[in-house]
Amino acid sequence: MIAQNEPAVVTVTQTSYSSTDSVVPPATKTKEGSAPQKAAAKTGADNQGGDKELKMMAKAANEFALKQLAPNREENDKYPFGPYFADVVQKAFELDFFHIMLPEALNGMNLGISALSTVLESICREDSSLGGIIFTTVAAQEILRQAGADPALQRICDSQKAREFLIGLPVFNNPGEVRHLAQARWAAGQCTLSGRIEYMVLGGTAKQALVPVQTPGAAGFSYALVNMEEKGVRKSEPILSLGLHACPAVDVDFDGAKALPIGQEGQGGFYFDKMADRMHAAAAAMSVGQMKGSFREALDYAKKREQGGHAIINWSEVKMILANMAIKITNAEMILEKACQAADAQTPRWEAQSRAAALMIQEMACDVTTDGIQVLGGVGYMKDFGQEKRFRDAKHTQALLGIAPAKKIKFMNEML
Repeated sequence: MIAQNEPAVVTVTQTSYSSTDSVVPPATKTKEGSAPQKAAAKTGADNQGGDKELKMMAKAANEFALKQLAPNREENDKYPFGPYFADVVQKAFELDFFHIMLPEALNGMNLGISALSTVLESICREDSSLGGIIFTTVAAQEILRQAGADPALQRICDSQKAREFLIGLPVFNNPGEVRHLAQARWAAGQCTLSGRIEYMVLGGTAKQALVPVQTPGAAGFSYALVNMEEKGVRKSEPILSLGLHACPAVDVDFDGAKALPIGQEGQGGFYFDKMADRMHAAAAAMSVGQMKGSFREALDYAKKREQGGHAIINWSEVKMILANMAIKITNAEMILEKACQAADAQTPRWEAQSRAAALMIQEMACDVTTDGIQVLGGVGYMKDFGQEKRFRDAKHTQALLGIAPAKKIKFMNEML
């Protein structure tokens, strides 16, 4: 049964860089903070978050979404032609929604993908743009950690303002498949960037960005961390995208910009894949949130809308559409729960389960949000309601970590 009031929970057992950043151990430092973080602290360093803690986080995220996102969803969606909701992002930062998977030594909550998925699902019921911002920053954090760049990440995590904490990343493509790469001269612990990166998510709002680069002679791509205020960095105007309007992206041109090499040269594909193995489950959670928001609005509308003297909820055709939506959401919840449990416990083949869950659930989200528009009829396409935005967001979310056809082919190739 789809709960209408209670959030669903997945239950599971400054920029001055130096060449020494990737080898110096990070300082041990924790911070006192939000209610979700204090609750999570009780679980211990190795716990991925118990049922009680996940419920508390889901409640906090749900209340935040209802109070901060739902009332201004239409206005926020006007970006880039309207103002950016920086105040909302700052409040989410203060609630530690960006710190969920970071270890305590990096001021984090030391929880797993289940906890992140719980928060993203609740937020994306109301507005997936903030979910995209959180997803992008956490994905960049994961790449930095996989590359052993905790000292650089430590300085970012010491920030007290969201803008200084966010990390830009071209999260809607896999650099190993669609090679939108900058060029880099990599030497003596530093590198110099040239060329262009298209659709750098958070590139215009974050203080730093993680850039996929090609270096001379390297077979694979690498990563470099660049200060977006550095001389030699030029950003385009914000790009109007299909969905997630308030998850801003820009094209970035580099002309001799100084940057910090991250990890080993040519190993960017390895770091990306390790990040993606976990973050596919989080992407699936965003889609589940979109599905639940669409179902809730469709059901509420069907109960209130009368035609021919009767509420349309009593029409068998409408009931059938709503039933199909509810069935797909229930199946998506089960798939996501299993994928998150497997990822946190790292059971055999958990990587394949995470990727398969995202591919399946993202397709289901496109179907469910289409049905959500159909229940509302012609007004479903109007911005007065949230359905047309969820429809666009679902299609846009499907491209996280690479376009869907390429991800399917990669999945099959790994089985051969």
